[in-house]
Amino acid sequence: MGKLAGAVGAKSDGDRWTLPLCGSLAFLTLISMFNFLDRSLLGLVLPLIKADLALSDTALGLISGLAFALFNSLLGVPIASFADRSNRRNIVGIGFAFWSLMTALTAFVANGWQLAICRFLMGAGEAAGSAPSQSIIAARFSEAQRPLAISIFTASTALSALIFMPAAGWVASAYGWRAAFLASGAMGVVLAGLFFLVVKEPTRARPVGVAKPASVPMLGAITMLVSIPAYRWLLGGAAFMGGALYSMATWLTAMLVRVHALSIVEVASIVTPLGGVAGLFGIIGTGWVADRLGRRDARWRLWVPALICFICVPGYVAFLLSDNWLIWVTGLAVVFALQGAYQGPAYAACLTIAPEPMRAISISVPVLCSGLAGQIFGPLIVGMLNDGLMSRFGDEAIRYSLLVPAACTFMGGLCFLAASFCRARTA
Repeated sequence: MGKLAGAVGAKSDGDRWTLPLCGSLAFLTLISMFNFLDRSLLGLVLPLIKADLALSDTALGLISGLAFALFNSLLGVPIASFADRSNRRNIVGIGFAFWSLMTALTAFVANGWQLAICRFLMGAGEAAGSAPSQSIIAARFSEAQRPLAISIFTASTALSALIFMPAAGWVASAYGWRAAFLASGAMGVVLAGLFFLVVKEPTRARPVGVAKPASVPMLGAITMLVSIPAYRWLLGGAAFMGGALYSMATWLTAMLVRVHALSIVEVASIVTPLGGVAGLFGIIGTGWVADRLGRRDARWRLWVPALICFICVPGYVAFLLSDNWLIWVTGLAVVFALQGAYQGPAYAACLTIAPEPMRAISISVPVLCSGLAGQIFGPLIVGMLNDGLMSRFGDEAIRYSLLVPAACTFMGGLCFLAASFCRARTA
């Protein structure tokens, strides 16, 4: 498999970070920032929606998780398979325009069912974002550059938290939660049109002597990838980390409001930007460290995400269980810095394992696992635990419910550690 991946490796500019490379990476990262903003808006304004539409925590857990993830996860694999055989730039642009439109339409919902439908369709559009984007990045950057390039791309979550989420929180507090959805969706539609004008589809690499790159059917590609032990462990890690990430994204604001009496404005204007700064340094720093150490020993590219998962667990515990503001703020800072930092090195490993004709689908399968296990079960389980523990602990129940992402993070670290040893044996 390693020889096959090398034979069809992407054409790149070696290890030079040229202006065209940085420009395309910057625009894809911007699109991913809107991806994160649009899916996270519900969690940010969740208390306002709960009051406006009179929904329970369980219902909100279903809508935020199941309603979004069902189409997002299931459509991600066939869309990625199509992207491996067609124009990835067009797929990203059309998907961006569609999910932005659904975000804008969320502003007009009148009940939980309509909110769920908008989340379904938003998830369908966002399925066209991550995997094709990372396939474009893999085509433009060399193997040595990919951990840092993918880390910059995945730093979009931190950048969005730093820049977009405070703006959305201000709009929601000043004009209502509906205005926040409308503003984000409208800007996304405009940028989708600009994306078509300035970003070009990269030329696909091909083996020497072959006129056209091989096309691999979706099921055949999945079967080939899943037959690789390291890839299977990466899927497990993605599933557990999805549970941690999406549970926190959905319920963090509610935790801070219920337990620490913060307002939504304070969460959006103070906590979220600080989290964005911490995440930005954590994600890009992790990618840089994995890049440098991985040049000495390829196993470091998976040892690094395993280690940050293990470090993140006590951060969760400190944040959730302490009433001392210095302790819980420090714990939250650790979580913000490290909870998404595994993605750059782990997804770069997926792209390295996969042959060029399977790169988009190699990312879509862990995204599927992350979505099904994380977005569906994570927010829902936490919501059900909130409702179930409410009679005993009141608003404090969410402290104990959110220990679920801490456990998921520990299990994710074990999966990445196992993947590193499999990778060593098959290198």
